[in-house]
Amino acid sequence: MRYKHIFFDLDHTLWDFEANSNATMAELYEEHNLSGRGIPSYDEFFTVYSAINEKLWDRFRKGYINRNELRIKRFTQTFLDFKLCDDALCQTLSERFLVILPTKTALFPGAIEVLDYLKDKQYPLHLITNGFEETQKLKLQHSGIGHYFTHIVTSESAGSLKPHRAIFDYALQLSNTTAAESIMIGDTLEVDILGAQQIGMDQVYFAPGDVQPGVSPTYTIKSLAELKSIL
Repeated sequence: MRYKHIFFDLDHTLWDFEANSNATMAELYEEHNLSGRGIPSYDEFFTVYSAINEKLWDRFRKGYINRNELRIKRFTQTFLDFKLCDDALCQTLSERFLVILPTKTALFPGAIEVLDYLKDKQYPLHLITNGFEETQKLKLQHSGIGHYFTHIVTSESAGSLKPHRAIFDYALQLSNTTAAESIMIGDTLEVDILGAQQIGMDQVYFAPGDVQPGVSPTYTIKSLAELKSIL
């Protein structure tokens, strides 16, 4: 086998963050009667929240804000977009989101099938994720895929975020392997793919939607099932 160790991203690669986040936010919208507080529709609420959350995650990865600021600002800024201000409710929504989200179990089509396939071929599988330690482990537990992975490397455990070299070096050291013997599978060019490229690790860009330009990965796939033709 060309590769001896396989590293996966979790969110947006195996665990369907968009579907699970959408289900969580819909639950919060109803639970706290946000339509009665001046947010006219759930679709508007989720659209605004998603755009703000994406921008704040980018700022978090670049070190401009910390995780607590990320967790609360995504709600306070969403409320401001609807000309609302309720810090206490935003704090409650932030806390409830972190409780509910990891219990959601939607995975991308073919995730279990391809994990079984790779396990049957005796590849050691690992995760490298920028998500928070407790949250990511709960996602794995509830979705039933935690047992596939030998090592789960989060940005908290590594003390570094993708695409920085330190988190990849930490994962390689923990897994007792090298970049040349490994491959990274992820959905984000500037985080997963560029980060792996910088340390000399081959990459699989998982792009079920539009393929983003800018970085040339080793492989590009539209579905997880395509990994069977690579590995």
